[in-house]
Amino acid sequence: MAINKLALMRYKIIDDCLRNKMRKWTLDDLIDTVSEKLYEQEGVENGVSKRTIQGDIQIMRSDKLGYNAPIEVAGRKYYYYTDADYSITKAPMNEADMNRLKEVIELLKQFNAFQYLEDMGEVVARLEDRLYSSAGQTANYIQFEENRLLKGLHFITPLYQSIRNKKTVAITYQSFKARQPAIAVYYPYLLKEYRNRWFLICRRKQEHQLLNLALDRMMAVAEMADEPFAPYRGVELSRYYSDLIGVTKSQTDRAHKVMLMVNKSNAPYVLTKPLHHSQQLIEENEEGIIIRIDVVLNFELERELLCFGEAVKVLAPRLLAGRVKKRLAEAAKQYESP
Repeated sequence: MAINKLALMRYKIIDDCLRNKMRKWTLDDLIDTVSEKLYEQEGVENGVSKRTIQGDIQIMRSDKLGYNAPIEVAGRKYYYYTDADYSITKAPMNEADMNRLKEVIELLKQFNAFQYLEDMGEVVARLEDRLYSSAGQTANYIQFEENRLLKGLHFITPLYQSIRNKKTVAITYQSFKARQPAIAVYYPYLLKEYRNRWFLICRRKQEHQLLNLALDRMMAVAEMADEPFAPYRGVELSRYYSDLIGVTKSQTDRAHKVMLMVNKSNAPYVLTKPLHHSQQLIEENEEGIIIRIDVVLNFELERELLCFGEAVKVLAPRLLAGRVKKRLAEAAKQYESP
């Protein structure tokens, strides 16, 4: 069964709609949303017909593409997934898809020989390993860091599209401190990963400071077609976040000269895997090494230093040294006899 690009895009858009629990979806709603997305992404001006979307839903429900989507109609009007966690993106690949992916992987391997595409090596390795392990043809020969229990990863694609197309979004979010989730309007600017956890760098409507929202704390994400988008006007974000470890930074934060003493046994580790791209070797002696990094003083930096325990000592600034010393003392108290 030949499936063209626009058909696959329609299935994905319908899937995104039915995963969005913030609203109820009639057939007309699905037609309007699919037509709007296809116009934005592919310039398709004539929209889609009622018959096309009905056919798409039938294919998604069937086993023709291996989706078997649990789509039902409530009150003969509203379409929804009976399984709240279902998505066609989680459906297993059929044999035809696997063969196509094999061809793509072989093509990527050839392109990877060119210097300007040398960073594709990890992508190719991930694809190839996932393909063969999914097919059950072989055991995994390479293992990447991942957390299968991490929530919110399915928001990456819609948020990426919203950033790329400059669309305002409504996000239902519940921080660790909040008792209940809350809905607010945001202007999304950047997706950023730190330690296998994803964050959205954005600005809340009618506020000026940049925020980072963890995707695993998001309950729902929906584009707001009628809400104008407010572009980011500050320093280029790649430069804005170049002077910190992690994602926590206010617009008034500035990098500090952080001096660290690393003991001899851990020095090779820190030299071969720098704490930050600004790392410089200042001194090397019998006790170890002294290094300098120029970074913002934030929680993630403190946590990184605490991971080293007695192997690293903060020499400067005194503010950071005091914070780390206090946290180590508090940690040590937990091991004192009652």
